[in-house]
This record gives sequence, C-alpha cells and structure tokens, in this order.
Amino acid sequence: MLRALVLALALANGLYFVWGQGLLAAYGFAPARQAEPERLAQQIRPEALRLLASGPAAPRPADVVARPAPLAGESCLQVGVFTEQQVNALRPRLQASLPAGSWSFESSGESSRWIIYMGKYVSRQAMNRKRQMLDQLGISHEPPASPRLNPGLSLGSFNSKAEAEQALEPMAQRGLRSAKVVPEHPELPSQWLKLPQANAAIRAKVEALKPLLADKALQTCS
Repeated sequence: MLRALVLALALANGLYFVWGQGLLAAYGFAPARQAEPERLAQQIRPEALRLLASGPAAPRPADVVARPAPLAGESCLQVGVFTEQQVNALRPRLQASLPAGSWSFESSGESSRWIIYMGKYVSRQAMNRKRQMLDQLGISHEPPASPRLNPGLSLGSFNSKAEAEQALEPMAQRGLRSAKVVPEHPELPSQWLKLPQANAAIRAKVEALKPLLADKALQTCS
C-alpha cells in the first residue's frame, strides 16, 4: 500500500516536470508562456494604454480665461469738476455721443472750508466799528471769500468745523461775543467726468462736446 502511494507520487512529479518543460506541447499539453509575443497577445486593448505624467495637469483650452490686452494709444483721462446740475445736463449728451461703459462720473471728494465769521452787517459803518474792535483785541480779519457772506468779516479759515471752534475759544475769552463758525462756501456736489480707456476716437468726441463741458480741458487721471 505504502509502496503504491510512493510510486504514484513519483509518477505525478515526473509528469509535472515533463509538462512544465513543455515536452508534452506536441500533444496539446503545455503551460502558458510569459514571454513575448505570447504575453502581448494576452493583453486586452494594449493600444489604449497611456503614460500618465506626474504633477499638476496642464489647463485645457476651455479653462483659460481670455483677457483682452490693452490697446495702444489708450489712457485714463478726466474733465471737471461739475456741479450736480451740470452733470444732469451732460449725462444724456454723453450717452448719445460716447460708447456705453467708456465714461462715468465720480465724486471729487472736495468739502467746504469753515471760517470764524462776523456779519452780515446792515451797513458798512457797522462793519467798520467791528473792525476797530477787532484791531483793539489784536485779532486779524479780512472779507470772506464767499460773496454770500458780505458785508462781513472772516477771522480765519479752517479745514473742519472742529478746528474753527477750537480757534474761536481763546477769542471768546478775550471778549469776542458775536463771532460764530460757519461754512465758507455751501457744500456743493462736484464730480469729475472719467474716461478710463480713452483712445483717439473717444478723445475726439469729447473735444467736440467741449462747449457743453464749460470749455474745461482734458487732464490725465490723478
């Protein structure tokens, strides 16, 4: 029994060796070969293989945002300043003459100045009496720059109301009672006409509108 089992194992090993060496290939019994061209024949659609490069992928044409390059001869120009009333009159003419988006109105950011003021006086004689009093107190004075405040006296001009009120305090301590802080000019809305990308054609159209622009000259944007 044991001898028969040993003979069977020896026979099986012998057959496996003969099969593994391909000695039975003539009878249709042989292992699959792992060399070319048999390996290539076992591949499924080898032409579909692609080598993938490492690192970030290059953007596709659809991912690139096209930005128009600035044209030669374009520059930012401005004209001003204009009051709100002038802006309202200019706007329809600009809409009819210039391309949409080529212009806009922007606030100039200017503000009123403030003065220490005395007046208005009913007569020049009354104003002269106040002048004499100011001279005695050693306080300088001059006519206001704004015609609407004349006849009157300005005791100093300041960038803000707070600065003017601070300067008025020592004057009041010296006996000045009738002075007050007022805006030198009423604050008027003022705006610039901006042309951010003005080319030769746009400049020519703006020059043609110069009578409507109160003959104000084109300037480079600040």
